[in-house]
Amino acid sequence: MPFAEVNGTRLHYLDEGPRDGAPLVMLHALGTNLHLWDAVLPHLPDGLRIIRVDLRGHGQSDAPPAPYSMGALVRDVEGILDHLKLRNVMLCGLSLGGMIAQGLAVKRLDQIRSLVLAGTAAKIGMPQLWNDRINAVHKHGLAELADDIAKHWFLRKGRDFVPLDGLPHWRGMLISTSVDGYTGCAAAVSGTDFYTPTSGLRLPTLGLVGIDDRATPPDLMRETIDLIPGSRFEIIRKAGHLACAEQPEAFAVHLVDFLRDTGHLPTA
Repeated sequence: MPFAEVNGTRLHYLDEGPRDGAPLVMLHALGTNLHLWDAVLPHLPDGLRIIRVDLRGHGQSDAPPAPYSMGALVRDVEGILDHLKLRNVMLCGLSLGGMIAQGLAVKRLDQIRSLVLAGTAAKIGMPQLWNDRINAVHKHGLAELADDIAKHWFLRKGRDFVPLDGLPHWRGMLISTSVDGYTGCAAAVSGTDFYTPTSGLRLPTLGLVGIDDRATPPDLMRETIDLIPGSRFEIIRKAGHLACAEQPEAFAVHLVDFLRDTGHLPTA
């Protein structure tokens, strides 16, 4: 099972596909782990080298004491890519993962060839919102709050499908996240405003958002994507915040089209 020691923290990752394949790095949302992307993978073409990372405090990665800074989370992913000697990657991040992707693209453009930003923004929420969430987790624990948090990840009305194994699957993923990992990353999001850095990016970028995303609504996402000249923006129907789980095939169609358009894959 692959681990790397990065910035004094042992991080878990999966590195799948041919070593000479075009590298696609996928970063998950707060309170999930690298298995967030499981439903998308069967819809991606052969030949990609796909790297998924458990962010610190999530999945099988270590959980240093909270709080964390966004800079630390960016350095973690930077370290994984350096560990794997990867350059010119397509970096795909959802929510927290999308914020890290923006930060890493600003810092290490030599590592990043293109961006897919999903259900994210240059700034997510106000500090008081995150402080309230952090205090609630410390007071009640994630198990007490899990149902409410997980329900807000998905489409509110008219859902005639169940993401992966259903809501209990996602509730379990959330509960398995350490308190330090969840609150530490929440603190990092709270302290981040990437409007100015992201507006300086000049690389191919795709924005994807669920039509019923309440954490990063389409208008907020479009505002962020529009900061990057020449970027593309798509709304995924019948999906909330975790659009890759609710509509993995639609998510993959947009991702694969972008891979081809940016030269990561041969055109059909």
